[in-house]
Amino acid sequence: MTQRCGLVAVVGAPNAGKSTLVNALVGQKVAIVSPKAQTTRVRLMGIAIEDKSQILLVDTPGIFDPRRRLDRAMVAAAWGGAEDADLIALVIDAKTGVTKRVQPLVDTLAKRPEPKIVILNKVDVTPKETLLATAQALQEQLSPEDILFVSASTGDGVPQLKTLLANRVAEGPWHFPEDQVSDATDRMLAAEVTREQLYLQLHAELPYACAVETEKYEERGDGSVAIHQQILVARDSQKAIILGARGARLKEIGSRARAELQPLLGRKKVHLFLHVKVKPDWEEDRALYREIGLDWVD
Repeated sequence: MTQRCGLVAVVGAPNAGKSTLVNALVGQKVAIVSPKAQTTRVRLMGIAIEDKSQILLVDTPGIFDPRRRLDRAMVAAAWGGAEDADLIALVIDAKTGVTKRVQPLVDTLAKRPEPKIVILNKVDVTPKETLLATAQALQEQLSPEDILFVSASTGDGVPQLKTLLANRVAEGPWHFPEDQVSDATDRMLAAEVTREQLYLQLHAELPYACAVETEKYEERGDGSVAIHQQILVARDSQKAIILGARGARLKEIGSRARAELQPLLGRKKVHLFLHVKVKPDWEEDRALYREIGLDWVD
């Protein structure tokens, strides 16, 4: 069999389940997830293999109406991920369907020349009537090559989707080694895992007001790794919330992130050192955007 390899841009509105789907297709965690919308900030590639096909899945931030500079950078990263794609996979939360927030995205994709498929996600919690109505509406508006019904969280329909993608990518040599599952560096992965814990353990809007920067990533002679990170916030009150009583919350964030990182990095021991820094203008720091994998957008 001839090798196949191609780029699939996974796009959608916030909280459609794109990262969970990419993880399910790859077969292990490569993108962070949380119940909160807009968890994904950077364009990340997950690498899935099916028979002789290598599927390069670009997990993009959710596309929404941007207000802040960080928002604009995230949306730019999402559309940038669709450039040069062999196929655009639009992920829709089947339970909510084509909402007012989703409609502009559908309208934009309808004008793009790339082949498109629609993935209706969360079908396990969606009434059949709602599912069929959404599928009909998207068929009329987008004329996609396929519409698939999946549940990324349970795995229903994921093998069929993976087979379809494997058959759709073009013939050509693989771009990455067989055992590589992501294009993220270990530094970026470490920062993302810590940021995931901020989303999981903190409430309301605070996680959106934070950034995680890996200051030092040091390989040790005993095979362990020491990671020094700073969590950036805009105000002293936000720092106090992250620290918690006598530093208990920060300790728990570090403990859970460390436990997550050890298997992801293939290490028996990860030494994770977290520091919370108040930096009112962190969203205007060009160097930070480079560090977390975003382009500066005026």
